[in-house]
Amino acid sequence: MALSATIYNFEIQLADADRNVYETLALRVARHPSESAEFLFARLLAYCLEYTEGLAFSSGGLSDTDAPALAVRDLTGALQKWIEVGTPEAARLHKASKAAPQVAVYPHRDAEAWLERIRGEKIHRAAELEVNAIDGELLASLAGKLERRMKLDVSVSDRHLYITVGDETLSAVIEQRGLS
Repeated sequence: MALSATIYNFEIQLADADRNVYETLALRVARHPSESAEFLFARLLAYCLEYTEGLAFSSGGLSDTDAPALAVRDLTGALQKWIEVGTPEAARLHKASKAAPQVAVYPHRDAEAWLERIRGEKIHRAAELEVNAIDGELLASLAGKLERRMKLDVSVSDRHLYITVGDETLSAVIEQRGLS
């Protein structure tokens, strides 16, 4: 018998001064049994950092390997942005770059080691790929606080990420990396 996903409920006050986005989000996020808590928070933060009309979670990378972790679609359903979480293979990024005008990746582990591994591989429009590295210590700290129902304040200013959980505020810089 296969294990089922666990549902987490997040109430997020999002204040992204870099993009002028201020929203209250109520998210139900499924965590696949094989998914680490760090990966779950990387998906959640990628959602916050990419929040726009048409953004949605998918089962990409877990049970549906053809879909992105997050996708932005326009009102016609056309894919506008493919957002990966984790350390995808170059072939997957090549496919993503052909399928969507924009591609972003949020590594949940050592971004530099992953970038070294895929540099030089065939990736369509590799120079346009957005890589946004979130500090692993921040993800580990959040993972240690994971509960089935959580309230978070997520603020972004000058690529600095501030997350308040209860009475504790965690922070990190979102580092942009490139393949070149």
